[in-house]
Amino acid sequence: MTSSETAVLAENLAKSYRHVQAVAQVSLRVAPGETMGILGTNGAGKTTTIEMIAGLRVPDRGQVRVLGLDPRRDRARLRQVLGVQLQDAYLHHALRVSELVELYRSFYPDPRPADELLELVDLTRQRRTIFEKLSGGQKQRLSIALALVGRPRVAILDELTTGLDPAARRRMWSAIEQLKSEAVTVLLVSHAMEEVERLCDRVAVLDAGRVVAVDTPAGLRARAGTDTLDDAFVTLTGKDLEEAT
Repeated sequence: MTSSETAVLAENLAKSYRHVQAVAQVSLRVAPGETMGILGTNGAGKTTTIEMIAGLRVPDRGQVRVLGLDPRRDRARLRQVLGVQLQDAYLHHALRVSELVELYRSFYPDPRPADELLELVDLTRQRRTIFEKLSGGQKQRLSIALALVGRPRVAILDELTTGLDPAARRRMWSAIEQLKSEAVTVLLVSHAMEEVERLCDRVAVLDAGRVVAVDTPAGLRARAGTDTLDDAFVTLTGKDLEEAT
């Protein structure tokens, strides 16, 4: 994959917190329009990796480019083309859903229509509800809407469907499939194997802050000689993802 074919480039990323090394050495290349899954147990370095890619944390070592932009030096330009949804949403607790959507829409020159966003994440009926009154799953869906409001060319989604009921989970999968049809590059952190199998073109498996495998879901199964992605993960890392997440 040449530089002109790379939407997200991470090279030799490392990050430590005091005496704990969260990321030891992570390198990734993601093609334009590709959905790359990131698998790993708690403590594998998934969230720290995507936070460095998004410019939310400064690497101790290594470099990142998103659409050729440096997340730290080119922060303002990157905000216009990158959407980020993290597990923990820190939004103004007293604003209504519709007010938060309109606030975020004001940051972009050509935002998605508010009604379209609320319909996409099934929050139309909650548009006048203040943020602190939303359920955990509704807050999660709102944070996804806000990540997509600016029509990003790259989207980073951390545990997209954690806390969602089966119907809401399927709706979010459809939303990601819509992004794929729009050639949006997606980095998807997940521990839901069905989700990864359905949505991801390739998967990076992280263990102890390092990438131990990158392949298609089918390629990972073949490499590990297993019938399921769960079993492939155990073979590649020696750990059970569901038990350790």
